[in-house]
Amino acid sequence: MKREVYSQLVNWKNDINKKPLVLRGARQVGKTWLLKEFGANEYRETIYINFEDNMALKNVFIQDFDIKRILLALQIETGIKADAHNCLIVFDEIQEAQKGITSLKYFYEKAPEYHVIAAGSYLGISLHKTNSFPVGKVSFIDLSPLSFPEFLLAKDQGVLLELIRNREWSLISQFKQKYIGLLKEYYFVGGMPEVVKSFIEDYDFDKARKIQSDIINSYEQDFSKHAPPNIIPRIRMVWNSIPSQLAKENKKFIFGMLKKGARSKDFELALEWLIDSGLLHKVNRIKKPSMPLKAYEDLSAFKIFLNDCGLLSALVQLPSKTLLDGNKLFQEFKGALTEQYVHQQLINYNPYYWSAENSSGEIDFLLQIKESIIPIEVKSEENLKAKSLRAFTKKHKSEIAIRTSMSDYRVEDWLINIPLYALDAIGSLDLE
Repeated sequence: MKREVYSQLVNWKNDINKKPLVLRGARQVGKTWLLKEFGANEYRETIYINFEDNMALKNVFIQDFDIKRILLALQIETGIKADAHNCLIVFDEIQEAQKGITSLKYFYEKAPEYHVIAAGSYLGISLHKTNSFPVGKVSFIDLSPLSFPEFLLAKDQGVLLELIRNREWSLISQFKQKYIGLLKEYYFVGGMPEVVKSFIEDYDFDKARKIQSDIINSYEQDFSKHAPPNIIPRIRMVWNSIPSQLAKENKKFIFGMLKKGARSKDFELALEWLIDSGLLHKVNRIKKPSMPLKAYEDLSAFKIFLNDCGLLSALVQLPSKTLLDGNKLFQEFKGALTEQYVHQQLINYNPYYWSAENSSGEIDFLLQIKESIIPIEVKSEENLKAKSLRAFTKKHKSEIAIRTSMSDYRVEDWLINIPLYALDAIGSLDLE
């Protein structure tokens, strides 16, 4: 299963000024598999320690941060002597080791020649209270569920992805139905690695849905395991409200939907807990579409998305037969799955959205790429009306506007239409 962050790991390995690396991600997005694969391919040996189930080493950092002593303990436990240049040291679930996160500072300061990667969930790393975090002493890579391009690679459809990245639009149009079929599968299956692996091996939608349900149940168990007891009921209320929040025509998060009279101050901690855990993503509103976008954030208005479209389809119990009903899948509960999908593909661009102060005008996503601000409007099928997008481009004089829909690629005088299944082509737009 090819992950596109693999190249970032290789770049980290080859950096002569490397710091210990922290690989972060929500639970079950494939961190352990990726690091073992990286170690096996790029190093002669890998010392792998999972602090969640290794009681012998869980307290190895408590006594002191003597790197020689720590390396000797690793050698005794694994039988592998760490070679500074040909051995990868992986500390998995590092938040479970007392002072484990803090130890990374001392690897950086006292033994920078060693290749050390720590992995953990956003939840464990950001909320662990018994560690002094080594600010400035580590690098970070974030791992998300598989994107649609990664799903294509997992399905051995690399040629179809190559067509998108080379912008071979005539061939892409010729194989449109094949792309649509794969996109339907991705809407249902999503990008959680265990689900994707099972689906590829068995092509069983019911089995995939069972694994998704198990993942959701494990997430919900984490609420009780890790969250402060006083906000657990509110975490559950926020979590359970996500499908109905996304089903609204205006997908702005409304605290009043959680319960009658609910106020933001009563639920902010619960919402931030879910965001910190990597289970939810927040997309803030922009007051003014100017450079840099972050300077114009409206922190009081935002949309909330799940970390995976497949988990959203599982939460709403979308039946697999929907896959057979034309393009109805893309329109389910007011296009919520489609907007979730688009957000998931744009996550690395740090997307925002824009809405007018005193009108119904709204742009689904705004991206800042290089020196350009790009408005993106999402259409669930082939409905090509884009009144809000046209009004926005006229008022703000946008040089590039994108509509993504089930329609074929086309360039009009004021916008580019990119098919939903070819959204990855945004990365190859000429923005100079």
